[in-house]
Amino acid sequence: MGRLDGRVALISGGARGLGLAMVDAFVAEGAQVMIGDVLADEALSVALRLGDKASSVHLDVTDEAEWADAVSATTARFGHLDVLVNNAGTAEGAPLWETSLESYRRVIEVNQVGVFLGMRSVIGAMTEAGRGSIINISSMDGLVGSPRIISYIASKWAVRGMTKAAAMELAPRNIRVNSIHPGNVHTLLASTPGQDRTQVREMMEAATLRHAPMGRVGEASEIAKMAVFLASDDSSYSTGSEFVADGGFTAGYPSPGSPNPF
Repeated sequence: MGRLDGRVALISGGARGLGLAMVDAFVAEGAQVMIGDVLADEALSVALRLGDKASSVHLDVTDEAEWADAVSATTARFGHLDVLVNNAGTAEGAPLWETSLESYRRVIEVNQVGVFLGMRSVIGAMTEAGRGSIINISSMDGLVGSPRIISYIASKWAVRGMTKAAAMELAPRNIRVNSIHPGNVHTLLASTPGQDRTQVREMMEAATLRHAPMGRVGEASEIAKMAVFLASDDSSYSTGSEFVADGGFTAGYPSPGSPNPF
């Protein structure tokens, strides 16, 4: 018996990176999964690999109509919908004084508006199913500040607050809403075009070693396991809460004068 037997999940941004890790973990635990992504060919390839346990749909999370279509496609294919993972995200980095309004809005549209539209779109289907778990992927940057990514910071803090507000409103419908706050996890979002991924991973590992007690970058599979927990009955009394997986990065600050006090 899998922990997610009988569950049907819609996972945005599920074609690669963290989303793909969650798709694989959910299917392994018995769920049926609709993979929503703007990378339609990659999402279809993943679905074909997983067989009748998965399907795919084009999903631009900033598009209200595409959310409606994704929910309809999920219920038509699998009969119901009781788990949503709002995973799709983006980031653009620059100092505050160099961040254009257009750049700021692009990030907000995907990371914040996309989560709003996703949560709103599944309420009817989850109410009809009699249960629901909405899992919003925020970040450790939704708990603390960080320079050069003000739009990303703003969006991830917003996701944290939206999660709590939605949890309070949806609890009477037996729909739980929680957020996951990953730390440094090497996925494609952590790289930009032209960067060598091995070099990026080495830079992230060095930064994490300096600041996180566990001293390593997280694996996408570790975040996926937390999502499985929140989608399952194992978390049946948890709603409106932050679940942090950052290797201790946000637990505190190192002692002065020591580059690696841990």
